[in-house]
Amino acid sequence: QVQLVESGGGLVQVGGSVRLSCVVSGRTSGSRSMGWFRQAPGKERKFVAGIGFDGDTTAYEDTVKGRFTISRDNAKNTVYLQMDSLKPDDTAVYYCAESRYRVGVDRDSTAYDYWGQGTQVTVSS
Repeated sequence: QVQLVESGGGLVQVGGSVRLSCVVSGRTSGSRSMGWFRQAPGKERKFVAGIGFDGDTTAYEDTVKGRFTISRDNAKNTVYLQMDSLKPDDTAVYYCAESRYRVGVDRDSTAYDYWGQGTQVTVSS
């Protein structure tokens, strides 16, 4: 069974950087598209960034574009989210998720079958 485990969250100052990691285990049928979502207090879980199976295709939510970078290392079964120039509005629980598809990136959470437990990122001013 597929399992996702996020790590790397924590407390960071405004303008700082955090790198999140998501390790995927139990996937034996080839890499699939991956996504990062976040959920701020009192708000719905929203798409942040996504990446296709081979790492060539990426997509970003508008407010993080240019500040966040998603990447993956399939040999390590790991997906990363490099978060730079952090703002207080970036404060949220960040979740990684595995799509049921390999090609492209889907911004809709319903395309993702497996989810990690989340890691908290808090940006303080």
